[in-house]
Amino acid sequence: MPHYSGPLLTRPLLDAMREAQRGGSVVWNGSLDLGRGTDEVRLEADRWQWRGHAYPWPERLKDRTVYYWDGGDFAPASRFGNGLYKLVPTDWGVPTFEIDGIKMLVSAQLSPMEDARRKVALVAPRGKQVLDTCGGMGYFAACCLEAGVTAVRSFEKSPEVLWLRTLNPWSPDPGSDAAGGRLTLTHGDISLAIASIADASVDAVLHDPPRFGIAGELYSQAFYDHLARVLRRGGQLFHYTGTPNRLTSGRDVPREVATRLARAGFRARPELDGVFAVRN
Repeated sequence: MPHYSGPLLTRPLLDAMREAQRGGSVVWNGSLDLGRGTDEVRLEADRWQWRGHAYPWPERLKDRTVYYWDGGDFAPASRFGNGLYKLVPTDWGVPTFEIDGIKMLVSAQLSPMEDARRKVALVAPRGKQVLDTCGGMGYFAACCLEAGVTAVRSFEKSPEVLWLRTLNPWSPDPGSDAAGGRLTLTHGDISLAIASIADASVDAVLHDPPRFGIAGELYSQAFYDHLARVLRRGGQLFHYTGTPNRLTSGRDVPREVATRLARAGFRARPELDGVFAVRN
């Protein structure tokens, strides 16, 4: 799907533009692409102009919501699928996203992109073939491209997430000059697709699955055996786990993951908010 190139609005952004217009300003400078860049906006009584296009003033925007121009109005960047999928602005510019109000990426203390950058650095992607199992907003892939990866093969099961990616200027576009043909994004379920990936064909794996209760198959011994099969000896893996249920049930998901990875042929240890492993 082609990436959206129109303006993205939030309530604080609209308030700032409106305040400038009411104060008599005819020009406002700011970002309408979630902090990727800064542009000049021409302010008029009944409309505003950006990059050669005119847009009406929206009547009202909700907090914690990103809006895009759908051709007739500013619509929220959200869509119903197996729940409500929503792009959510952050103080860092780089957005997170939610499913039924549950935030999928960290954003309170750290930019989602900077968080991804720390994790990607663990597998040192420069010059490597990387498998990105659950692409999400594409921040792992973006950091791999930034770090000089040879190729990154990314899978995403949710059509709603793929649609949000087309609206998000921080999500890498496989067809862009910046990607340079190095990113392949497939709409597919990695738990099934991995069976067709060749033995010892990747140098590193980034695995950021949904929580266990939603996608238990991505934490299974069978899936970890496949990860060991497709990864070359000495290849590196980062597996996001978080710490779900530790306070309520005492369950230690990172320890369980490390144990299964060891059975599959990895040397595994806790690292950041997940598990880092090396293929024996």
